[in-house]
Amino acid sequence: METHPPLSEPLPGPVAEGLDRFVRAAREALGPALTSATLFGSAAEGRLRATSDVNVLLVLSKWEGARVDALREPLRTAQAAIRLSAMFVLEEEVEAAIEAFPVKFADILRRRRVLHGPDPFAAGAVPRSAQVANLRQVLLNLVLRLRERYLAASLREEQAARAVAEAAAPLRASAASLLELEGRPAPSPREALEAVARELPGEGWTDVLRGLSLARERGPMAAGAASATLRRLVDLAQALSGRARALR
Repeated sequence: METHPPLSEPLPGPVAEGLDRFVRAAREALGPALTSATLFGSAAEGRLRATSDVNVLLVLSKWEGARVDALREPLRTAQAAIRLSAMFVLEEEVEAAIEAFPVKFADILRRRRVLHGPDPFAAGAVPRSAQVANLRQVLLNLVLRLRERYLAASLREEQAARAVAEAAAPLRASAASLLELEGRPAPSPREALEAVARELPGEGWTDVLRGLSLARERGPMAAGAASATLRRLVDLAQALSGRARALR
């Protein structure tokens, strides 16, 4: 099992317990078909927040109906209790998955903790050409989606705050990939987005990122703040998309 430095913040007790229960249930249900279980994303770097999912990737040697059926109830329980989100990948699919979803897997390569078995990404690398193409696609899709979310949600502060919180993870992961491809990686996705924002023309980006963090960590925002932040996130995503198009 891969050794990682201590989490900057330990997982909250209920989350750690729920995660441990799920991994134990997966080991029992899947048996030798479970090759590895890897925690990734904000939980893996000790930055889990109130709106964060607990992301787990399980690598299997084979998909057996009777065995996976035994994991249905533990998965439902973990989803409800700790917002667990599980991805199931066969060993033979790992390389293809990295090539098909390079931005996502670049983030997994940066932020992961092996919970069971060998590290499936110990020798992993994302091809630059695939990462550049996928980053452009991800960011353009995010721009289009944020425009729609602004129009649909900005008149309702609770909905706008939720949209802001949901935008945090893809914006930060994309910023981390962008800086990495530009040859200057940041220590974390959050710091990568802060670095990109500091280079943007105009003012107020510090307040935008503060609002983004507030929505992700606590949910509700001050009256009018969520809608204003969501509107500026459209501009931020457009700026990231423009930088990605300039990559070679």
